[in-house]
Amino acid sequence: MDEAQAEMLRRLDRIESRDEIRQLISKYSIALDMRDMDALAGLFLPDVKVGADKSGRAALRAFFDETMRTQFDGTSHHVGTTVIEFVDSDNAAGVVYSKNEHETGAEWVIMQMMYYDRYRRVDGRWHFARRQPLYWYATDLNKPPIGSRKMRWPGREPYEGAFHALFPSWNEYWERGGPADTPIAVPAPLEEFIETMRRGNEVRGNRVR
Repeated sequence: MDEAQAEMLRRLDRIESRDEIRQLISKYSIALDMRDMDALAGLFLPDVKVGADKSGRAALRAFFDETMRTQFDGTSHHVGTTVIEFVDSDNAAGVVYSKNEHETGAEWVIMQMMYYDRYRRVDGRWHFARRQPLYWYATDLNKPPIGSRKMRWPGREPYEGAFHALFPSWNEYWERGGPADTPIAVPAPLEEFIETMRRGNEVRGNRVR
């Protein structure tokens, strides 16, 4: 195989991999909304980390089962803006917006959030290695979430959901107080848009339920 053929195959693999990862993301929403916890857990790596001290698909299934059973009567997750970038041929990262609706007792709660994902291909198949939810707001359909602490679940104290915390630009924008006077940054390299914006930042300790 010559170099041109190898490059063509590499590009084809990237196209197919991106499509498979997009399917993975959509499968997550369907499995969660239909409460098929086995199908949901099967989208993750067998040794997926669950919380601080657990791992594996069985532990993940138990976590999702309890969360869905105790908080929601029904849900619908709508995938939106999606960026998928490759670290190497078998590892990728992604940012995925999701607009969600939740029936919870007497209230109908709408939510805007995003996932910061890590994907890994094992035995020819892509899985979630990690899914970190970051929330902007959750509120009753008839109560616009104006102001701070936009996560407003029925019967709980409002809290912040870390929607902007992954990317330093949010705080920098508001702290600057006006237009930037620095030179325009060089555009991010291909496959490095998310990591360039993130600048190595991590979100730790965000509340997930």
